Amino acid sequence: MALAVKRNARMDVATFQLWAEACPEHERWELLDGEPVLMASPGERHQTIGANLIRRIGDLAEPRGCRALPGLAILSAAMDDFAPIPDVVLRCDPPLADGYASDPLLVAEVLSPSTMSLDRGRKIDFYRTVPSLKVLLIVYSDEARVEVWRREAEALGVTALGRDGTVALPELDGAVPVRDIYRGLSV
Repeated sequence: MALAVKRNARMDVATFQLWAEACPEHERWELLDGEPVLMASPGERHQTIGANLIRRIGDLAEPRGCRALPGLAILSAAMDDFAPIPDVVLRCDPPLADGYASDPLLVAEVLSPSTMSLDRGRKIDFYRTVPSLKVLLIVYSDEARVEVWRREAEALGVTALGRDGTVALPELDGAVPVRDIYRGLSV
């Protein structure tokens, strides 16, 4: 469950970054609609799915000089009151000086029941504004289901895949079987 900090004025990203620097290191905050939101610690199931994604996508990304990472905030010049932190971020540019990326190729959000409406709503609206983003994965934690949102011209098209499906990643010359995303878990 997330906790929002109530403030009188909406924060922009620059104000949020200064504010977040003063927070304890063990706290993870994201900026959503101008409000800082404390992220809950993910459960073991959620973390297993995230680790499986990082491992499989990272294996495909490494030969291309790219990296699959957890915990990076995403920025968009079009929305200066958002800095969400997806579960997995794929980047191919040089390492960042801070934890804020404006150039992701792929992001993955692992859904939790408490964040599902936000992750499938406002965050998707935000991710549409990130020009470099080619693929958005919405990964369900309570069933073997992955939504693949792929940029097609100026829009994001979606395909839903079940346990026997495969997430095609032509950007990385490969694919990830859905069953590998849930490896080690009963679904």
